[in-house]
Amino acid sequence: MTTEQLYSIFCKYPMISTDTRDIKKDSIFFALKGANFDGNKFSQEALNKGAAYVVVDDQKLSGKENHIVVDNVLESLQKLANYHRNQFDIPVIGITGTNGKTTTKELIAAVLQKKYQITFTQGNFNNHIGVPLTLLQIKKETEIAIIEMGANHPGEIAELCEIAEPNYGIITNIGKAHLEGFGSFEGVIKTKSELYDFLRKKGAPCFINADNELLIKQAIGLKQLSYGKNTSADLKGQAEESGYFLTVKALFPKGWLYLKSRLIGAYNFENILTAARVGLEFDVDPLAIQDSILKYQPTNNRSQLIEKKNKKIIMDAYNANPTSMEASLKNFFSINATHKTVILGDMLELGNDTQEEHQRIVDLLEAEKLDNIILVGGIFATTSTGIKTKKFEQVELLIDYLYQQKLLEDNLILIKGSRGIHLEKILKIL
Repeated sequence: MTTEQLYSIFCKYPMISTDTRDIKKDSIFFALKGANFDGNKFSQEALNKGAAYVVVDDQKLSGKENHIVVDNVLESLQKLANYHRNQFDIPVIGITGTNGKTTTKELIAAVLQKKYQITFTQGNFNNHIGVPLTLLQIKKETEIAIIEMGANHPGEIAELCEIAEPNYGIITNIGKAHLEGFGSFEGVIKTKSELYDFLRKKGAPCFINADNELLIKQAIGLKQLSYGKNTSADLKGQAEESGYFLTVKALFPKGWLYLKSRLIGAYNFENILTAARVGLEFDVDPLAIQDSILKYQPTNNRSQLIEKKNKKIIMDAYNANPTSMEASLKNFFSINATHKTVILGDMLELGNDTQEEHQRIVDLLEAEKLDNIILVGGIFATTSTGIKTKKFEQVELLIDYLYQQKLLEDNLILIKGSRGIHLEKILKIL
């Protein structure tokens, strides 16, 4: 079956399912495969639960009622998504970067929703499956689409660009993450810059931080819609932390505005200013931009301030890499508090740089006068630390310890680590 033929079916049944545990009635079920599962085996179950059609690549299922047999289910999903995207002549903003891409995406969505009907990536559905699923949610009412694109190996951003075909692009930053998959920091730079390569080929512009010399170098030849502290930026801004939350002072065409937020950390300056610059490009009223940023509430363990009893917790444990870890710690060190505790989890997927980067973070920590330093995970357990630093190979061991201690009373606590360490489990006992 051709993509065009499949698309004609999709137009009649414009909902996609990929998991038989959550089948939408009258949807098309794509029988994807993974390391430990084969969706082909669940095709009949999907139909029994209400799917209108199932797309499979097991040739033995050929001829079965409501089964659409293709060569490769994933490729068919991606081609269908690209075909659907090309039915719309709308701005499609592609966002990638090492840190901040999800927060930036959500802030941009909040800003643009003030004026437009938008479709944007939900959660972190930013990979080779999530990007197609987001594109297929574009409706005739959609005026702007915002597509987040993640990567953990070379060439992945280029592949996602070919599917989404963005005509605007943002690289939030380029840092040390997923080094195991990329092979080196140079591999990260090359892969993230694949978004710029695609835009350059299409003659499309990028939104760019004018303060980031690495990004400016990679964006040579592109039309640059800039923001930053740099006086040459189209939208100039300054970070002004007030208490725990960040405020950005931004110079709009008619004057300065204070963009107050509920985000913690000076590292969110770029995220806020990016959203403001995108809003400005698409003629969103600056006062509406200001209102949307003020009302944005961070979720999912990203830059959240949580108050529990007599503790204040900065919860930033959605993910971690050396760049984001250092930024979080430096921000935490700058906050005035009588008692301060840091709870850090391992930074995963760093390959050959794993030991060096974890030791560097430990050295940074122990140079500060903190009430408690708590490290969680097998990698941090092997670092060289002072006698006051406590280590736990698993988060469950830390939970058991905290049940028996009252170390964290009246503390400001930073919790940060890779998602695989599950530091969010600590919240239930704090």
